[in-house]
Amino acid sequence: MSENRTNRTDARRSTIGFIGSGHIGSQLARLAVARGYQVVMSNSRGPDSLSDLVGELGDAARAGTSQEAAEGDVVVVTIPLKALDTVPVEPLVGKLVIDTCNYYEYRDGRIAELDDESTTTSELVQRHLPGSSVVKVFNNISASQLTTDGTPAGTPNRRALPVAGDDSDAKQAVVELLDEFGFDAVDVGPLAEGWRYQRDTPAYGTVHDAAGMREALAQARRYADL
Repeated sequence: MSENRTNRTDARRSTIGFIGSGHIGSQLARLAVARGYQVVMSNSRGPDSLSDLVGELGDAARAGTSQEAAEGDVVVVTIPLKALDTVPVEPLVGKLVIDTCNYYEYRDGRIAELDDESTTTSELVQRHLPGSSVVKVFNNISASQLTTDGTPAGTPNRRALPVAGDDSDAKQAVVELLDEFGFDAVDVGPLAEGWRYQRDTPAYGTVHDAAGMREALAQARRYADL
């Protein structure tokens, strides 16, 4: 991979844009601001609806549209999967996109490709954003735990989170960001393996160190096999 591509997918940049500012997005923004990042928050209701959150986050934060959030150096997509088509494509070309999305039929409606397990949620995101480097992470942890469970590197039994992605440089950038946020990372492989920590798997919503997370991921079974 070229040096230019590596630079474009470096998570340790100045601004993180959030397309979606719900429970996960707002908690990740708190982590980012506490570690010196600028953040641009957006949601489907418009910038005015984010005044309280931005006021809490302080001078490092501002509210904007999804297009403005997409201009961040790194962009987090944390929305209901049914709203995937609202994510702007062109501004995200060449960028690292962190995908936290999960599939909930009661909320998102039925998605045939996910029901028959011919693809995964993050592969759908990657297909929507063909010029971006999508990495799946933060989908299997409760929002409240993002700001309570992080610990310094080297802490015994440090909590680990799985990551999946097709771009090795993008994944490494996310591994470094996770470490900065207080978590170890377990590399699950390509996006196609992201099903191993989707909803209803042993790794979903459970607390493990790296060894325990690897074991939980290995125990995952396809829905058709349950």
